[in-house]
Amino acid sequence: MADKLIIFDTTLRDGEQSPGASMNKDEKLRIARQLERLKVDVIEAGFAASSNGDFEAVQCIANAIKDSTICSLSRANDRDISRAAEALKGANSARIHTFIATSALHMEKKLRMTPDQVFEQARLAVRFARNLVDDVEFSPEDGYRSDVDFLCRVLEAAISEGATTINVPDTVGYAVPELYGNFIKNLRERIPNSDKAIWSVHCHNDLGMAVANSLAGVKIGGARQVECTINGLGERAGNCSLEEIVMAVKTRRDYFGLDLNIDTKHILAASRMVSQTTGFVVQPNKAVVGANAFAHASGIHQDGVLKARDTYEIMRAEDVGWTANKIVLGKLSGRNAFKQRLQELGVQMESEADINSAFTRFKELADRKSEIFDEDILALVSDGNVAHEKDQYSFVSLSQHSETGERPQASIVFTVDGKEVKSSSDGDGPVDASLKAIEAHVKSGAEMVLYSVNAISGSTESQGEVTVRLQNSGRVVNGVGADPDIIVASAKAYLSALNKLQSKADRVAAQG
Repeated sequence: MADKLIIFDTTLRDGEQSPGASMNKDEKLRIARQLERLKVDVIEAGFAASSNGDFEAVQCIANAIKDSTICSLSRANDRDISRAAEALKGANSARIHTFIATSALHMEKKLRMTPDQVFEQARLAVRFARNLVDDVEFSPEDGYRSDVDFLCRVLEAAISEGATTINVPDTVGYAVPELYGNFIKNLRERIPNSDKAIWSVHCHNDLGMAVANSLAGVKIGGARQVECTINGLGERAGNCSLEEIVMAVKTRRDYFGLDLNIDTKHILAASRMVSQTTGFVVQPNKAVVGANAFAHASGIHQDGVLKARDTYEIMRAEDVGWTANKIVLGKLSGRNAFKQRLQELGVQMESEADINSAFTRFKELADRKSEIFDEDILALVSDGNVAHEKDQYSFVSLSQHSETGERPQASIVFTVDGKEVKSSSDGDGPVDASLKAIEAHVKSGAEMVLYSVNAISGSTESQGEVTVRLQNSGRVVNGVGADPDIIVASAKAYLSALNKLQSKADRVAAQG
């Protein structure tokens, strides 16, 4: 494995632990298919034991994805491990990823276990998992802040019991690159059977060094697997960013000397899909996938790029999925062209009826908007704009009136369990009035903790994509809506968030 770097994507597990980023089964499957197109080596599909919904999502992905190893997280106990194994039965290639905390702080304050108890539980968990699947990964949670002597003892035992991958997480983002790289190197040198497992790194971004720490773990420490997420999605400040790791290793192959399976042309599509599914907007200056990643405003830079691209560009935009010709369809485009573009964008509809419904919405949008971009199509089929049969609320129509010096008024028609209702309200602005009109009927009592608007493409006739984050009784959910009318998009996003609040699936928060 000396010349190959394994990419382990945990967008669907660690990534969705971001407040409001929770995804349903269909959304997870759509992203998993895109990760398979990207040729990700290992997809951590979820935490099967945490809820019935997560179990079903892992099971669905395991049955559908054929080219990537499918992994489920589990705590170091027989119940979790058995549940993971059951969910992974249909996978061509299955991995169980089991973990237990090893830092003194976590063992004392969280687990309330002695080091000897943790050692024994880790050893038995790996043994039990190895009897169920051939591919077992073990992680000592908060590994970087653990006592080195104790960590060596635990990891040596895990490998002896059959762990094929050893992952050393910087769970709280405390590491710095040189120290973390040498930490991994030291473990590998001290543990007698370290050569019997692939070593992996999993770094959080609390100090903004997740990518740097991961690369140090690879270059200095000799790790040959990196755990990462699309757009760096994840709890708190996020995880190591897949697109940055991949392009760093690919662009600086002269330094790292490693090969990757990743088909980088699908990076941008994956980034957009995750952003529009979760409502977490990608910042314009984000490396590789941000809107400005390959933009040049300086006259000197523009002149240089026009003469020779490599004067200011170390990567080709098209290599990660950017294209100069973004306009793909218009109102004269037919159903087959639309269907083909969906396939190219990685969107798979469940049935012909779903395709017909999406095409109808596309035609309606094309009548209002002369140029249809890839971003528009992805927004069109995102959850915030598609009414599902099981949704309690769905948007029908909206009218609003506002003028200078007068208090804005809004009236909205939406369905509740399939029955149309109408509600009206005033507000500080037309958006405020529209959302208050919904709330006047629904009476959810939810607190809005985020409202953001993002232009999907770059003109005044662009669709606006609105993200609404609601919090109620400790639950945090995101709703996303898109429409050329920002007020309509806002109403759709609010209703989408309300629908997600109806899901009562319990989750077990886990870090790795």
